[in-house]
Amino acid sequence: MHYPQIDPIIFSLGPVALRWYGLMYLLGFAAVLWLGRHRALAQQPHWTHEELSDLVFYGALGAVLGGRVGYVLFYNASVLANDPLYIFRIWEGGMAFHGGLLGVLVAMLVFARRTSRSFIAITDFLAPLCPIGLGLGRLGNFINMELPGRVSESGVGLVYPCDAVLAISPMCVGAWESAVRHPSPLYQAFFEGVVLFALLWLVSRRPRPIGFVSALFLVGYGCFRLVTELFREPDAHIGFVLFGGVSMGQLLSLPLLIAGILLGLWSLRNARGKAS
Repeated sequence: MHYPQIDPIIFSLGPVALRWYGLMYLLGFAAVLWLGRHRALAQQPHWTHEELSDLVFYGALGAVLGGRVGYVLFYNASVLANDPLYIFRIWEGGMAFHGGLLGVLVAMLVFARRTSRSFIAITDFLAPLCPIGLGLGRLGNFINMELPGRVSESGVGLVYPCDAVLAISPMCVGAWESAVRHPSPLYQAFFEGVVLFALLWLVSRRPRPIGFVSALFLVGYGCFRLVTELFREPDAHIGFVLFGGVSMGQLLSLPLLIAGILLGLWSLRNARGKAS
């Protein structure tokens, strides 16, 4: 099956264009707000509409700024060294989840201080709201023909246009590549978006020890990213960063998994201590 080529621009009006990738971000933030309103009803202390709107604004700002800074530092530090203004040219593309996560955590620290809420309680509230946005972002990658997967040995996958794979397959000529590749953005959209959301939403429906939902987010995302990266072609300008075929995405996700396990153990121990 050939990759279904989709125009990344939905429509344009003069120099202004609405792109699918940008729309995915907007839908993701809208999903956080909508799901947050539903989740806020069951929270103690209650969240006001103003607090929830501020939370989404802080989170969106942290995700966009952190995502851009993270991409430049983690994936294009050499370009930044030669061209410091590169970090501001966001229209050239480039966002990284791990940088976005760090940006959101910083934003939540600021939000916690302004609202006198517990930082961990805030992240527990926010964690189940985020996966839908992550999945939509991966759909945006797929529409943009970004992050093509590795060659599929089983022959199950998609044939990509040469334009999409020239960086990783420079010998590709003609309109379509002869190899079949895994549609890795769709794999990641499913596991990071659908499966992680279902897991966190179901677990968070009942009261849990403080920090447990945040820990589950870190462990769940870390595990899913480590596995799905096995089907994703490493960035052409970086390749594998460690011997044994470890990609940058896996290297950055391993600390998340470890942090999630440690936070989960702390959460359960803290709950047992209070119970006794």
